[in-house]
Amino acid sequence: MFWGYAPPIVVSAAVEHRVFDLLATGPKTVEEVSAQTGASRRGLRILMNALVALDLLRKEDGCYVLTPESETFLVRDKPGYLGSFAQHGDTLIPKWMQLKEIVRSGKPAVTVDQEGDGTEFFESFVENLFPVGYPSAKALAASLGEKKRVLDLAAGSAVWSVPFAQLAPDVRVTAVDWPGVLHTTRKVTERCGVASQYEFRAGDLRAADFGSGYDLALLGQILHSEGAERSEALLAKTFRALAPGGTIAIAEFLANDDRSGPPMAMLFAVNMLVNTTDGDTFTIPEISRWLKEAGFAEVRTLDVPAPSPLILATKPA
Repeated sequence: MFWGYAPPIVVSAAVEHRVFDLLATGPKTVEEVSAQTGASRRGLRILMNALVALDLLRKEDGCYVLTPESETFLVRDKPGYLGSFAQHGDTLIPKWMQLKEIVRSGKPAVTVDQEGDGTEFFESFVENLFPVGYPSAKALAASLGEKKRVLDLAAGSAVWSVPFAQLAPDVRVTAVDWPGVLHTTRKVTERCGVASQYEFRAGDLRAADFGSGYDLALLGQILHSEGAERSEALLAKTFRALAPGGTIAIAEFLANDDRSGPPMAMLFAVNMLVNTTDGDTFTIPEISRWLKEAGFAEVRTLDVPAPSPLILATKPA
């Protein structure tokens, strides 16, 4: 545990020096990687040996080669590329280093749940998150099928709504987010070939006009930054925006009922302490209660390729 910070920093350094990209073209020695990157032989030798120990590289006949995992997730032009996401720790770690004072004061290092700091933080980060959420979003779209009108709240990269837009050209999506983040939303939807199906609506979730009559509302990793009180208000507002029979789908890192785990959810709660005013992680019973108080029925979960299931509910017809 005391060395837990080390692997992501090692991966981040390797991404920065294009180690995985260069090895994607074939096995190479340290000397060859050094010649192509300009990084020191000593630095690369030690770094690449650490990657071997982490099962992200292999040694063959004096050369280094990619493993299936690094080839899939750490080569820049692959669809599953997570290298930029891996480097996100470079911005998080300095804030986490203030945790002792944050626990004492109860005040975050930075408030990414507010538009000023939040826009600067999210405008690049959400695009890096796209390959993380896309498999779960595709699974949700496969389960629910075509929805003609979709509301994507705090849309970010539009990862949760893009699979629905890809189901049929007549699907229409309203994406709500801060003005500074929506340019990323536009860029990603254009790259995915579905931008013409989107209306981009700038605004804060608390003040923006969502519109009404939607068949589906998506809240992808939003409640944890809002905190309990604002989450309850957001779910009530979302209920009003849905058409009768409409569905809400919520993605979150879910805590177990007594908040003793799982570790990912508990550590993410600390991340909310560091980065937001009131953020936290929540349990299925808590979110279910908020949904029912807002008027939703048929609260249920859907297993997807993610650490936690999605929570779904229906607005009664």
